[in-house]
Amino acid sequence: MIDENVTVDESSESACWALLRTTSVGRLAVWVDDHPDVFPINFVVGHGTVVFRSGAGTKVSAALSDSPVALEADGHDDATAKAWSVVVKGDAEEISGGQDLLDTVDPPPFPWPAGDEGRSIRISPTTTSGRRFPIADPGSWLTPLSGLTRASTE
Repeated sequence: MIDENVTVDESSESACWALLRTTSVGRLAVWVDDHPDVFPINFVVGHGTVVFRSGAGTKVSAALSDSPVALEADGHDDATAKAWSVVVKGDAEEISGGQDLLDTVDPPPFPWPAGDEGRSIRISPTTTSGRRFPIADPGSWLTPLSGLTRASTE
């Protein structure tokens, strides 16, 4: 049975930034035409902003539009058996590169995909929020049907 009294701790803004510094992978949420879309990104944190690099395309066009963006990243701490989630909401702008990029973050972000990823985008936050919560015992999700063999079409 799942404990409905699980304590979810809200993280302070400084704790959120500390958590973001422990990972480099997140999801960028943007508004594309008439719907939201989400893209995985590699990012770095610097001077109270988040920076990622990408090539031209839907993600960059939407991020640089007049609509705000959101970045979400997660992680867990095995020592405390707690997971965490941080969301940064704000506006994105292109960094001109060179010294402006170096003044923003060190080291600069290095995207995973090969190819032209030469555009650097900075998210300046308007809000930063996060939470930590205990990781549930996987056994708590079992049901009477959990061990049954499924048909090959499932």
